[in-house]
Amino acid sequence: MADLRNLGPKSRQWLAEIGITTFEEIERLGSMEVYRRLKASRPREVSLNMLYGLEAAILDIPWQHLPQDVKDQLKAQVD
Repeated sequence: MADLRNLGPKSRQWLAEIGITTFEEIERLGSMEVYRRLKASRPREVSLNMLYGLEAAILDIPWQHLPQDVKDQLKAQVD
């Protein structure tokens, strides 16, 4: 998972702490479920940017290119 787009060493460490060590696990669980688990584990550190990064990683695009409507849909699921 070291070469996974949008996820740096700290993000990968946080994922490993909650038992997620492969991209396939992220894909299978989906960005929202992974985000919820991370947020529960590290409520102060994990922000919406992590959710956007996870979704962009699944889509294999830079997080900055995640369309605004996708961000809005994700944010609505969090609220």
